Amino acid sequence: MIRIMLVDDHPIVRTGLKAVFDNYPDITVACQAGSGEQAVELARQCPIDVVLCDLRLGEGMNGVQTTAALRALPAPPQVLILTTFDKDAEILACVEAGAAGYLLKDVASDTIVDSVRQAAAGRMVLAPEMAQRVLAGLRTARPVLTAREREVLQLLATGASNRQIAGSLFVTEATVKTHLVHIFDKLQATSRTQAVAAAREQGLI
Repeated sequence: MIRIMLVDDHPIVRTGLKAVFDNYPDITVACQAGSGEQAVELARQCPIDVVLCDLRLGEGMNGVQTTAALRALPAPPQVLILTTFDKDAEILACVEAGAAGYLLKDVASDTIVDSVRQAAAGRMVLAPEMAQRVLAGLRTARPVLTAREREVLQLLATGASNRQIAGSLFVTEATVKTHLVHIFDKLQATSRTQAVAAAREQGLI
């Protein structure tokens, strides 16, 4: 029996997916989560073979962060991303975080079920064209941000000013400006908005 967890911030999506899996006796929906944080907590308490996770989960952890946290557990489940977004950077970020596959929500239900079985068996689940895009992305150097630069970006994404960022990180405004210069250079951005957009597109925040 394959035990799975459904992770999506929309209850109706989880209900629909559960109805699909209820038709297959070799798969059982052991638990459901509406956020990444809840998914990680449930996975600590309950043995799960495969997690079917959305990429965008509202406030809090996104699918990439949730995947990384789940894969870091002592007995990590396989993670399949099921989403409507197919940007190359997001696919690559999920794979780098440890996802066993990436599916779009418009695929047939049989494909989702078969993908869960494949992931449970330890196999990678990517459509051929998606696999080619991931390989191309892995061959392309991606910007590497320091932990502090990521913290600055996270605060930047909330609309915080330089003064507010400095206060939150207990540094001077001059230090924040220096971090922003480095961030803009690495992301090839010319504004705060561009930097945040580029970071999100590349799965950096």
